[in-house]
Amino acid sequence: MIAVVDYGVGNLFSLVSSLKAVGADAVVTGDADVIRNADKIILPGVGAFGDAAAKLRATGLDRVIIEEAKAGKPLLGICLGMQLLLERSFEYGEHKGLGLIEGDIVTISNVIPADLKIPHIGWNALKFTENKSPLFKYINEGDHVYFVHSYYGANCAKDTVAVAEYGAELTAAVARGNVMGCQFHPEKSGEVGLKILKAFCE
Repeated sequence: MIAVVDYGVGNLFSLVSSLKAVGADAVVTGDADVIRNADKIILPGVGAFGDAAAKLRATGLDRVIIEEAKAGKPLLGICLGMQLLLERSFEYGEHKGLGLIEGDIVTISNVIPADLKIPHIGWNALKFTENKSPLFKYINEGDHVYFVHSYYGANCAKDTVAVAEYGAELTAAVARGNVMGCQFHPEKSGEVGLKILKAFCE
């Protein structure tokens, strides 16, 4: 069973629908015991990093997620959920993340050309790094996925498993052992996204 962590940020319906489409048994929960008893954890999220981090801490679910990840349970962060896996964010101030992957969350405005729109919204091709993740075993380099973000993972090159080009190479996915994250939305990325979720479920 996969626990989709519900901490009050984001519409989880499309994610759960996608998981069911690949045959996964998924439950949306904010219950620490359910998360502990799950086989895998997905941490979704949309919105501002600081608010989301505060909500996770207020529920105590930050500690549960860290404990389970450090015990070896597969964990997938999606969009803001991926950003929360890193050490800190500089979105509207400085905020502490879960620290499961080294790196910072910073604005894309510092690295992309001034004429490109922010947020970065749309379909972009994935380019794999040398340490190709098992998440991508059913897809090919160059397959397109759907992004919506204004901030990205920086200083995390050693755990970056895919990048996408948007005026600069931006971190698209990270992984360190059982801890994985996608900056893009697999649940909004059609067949490619379903294949990525299928790989995680396995």
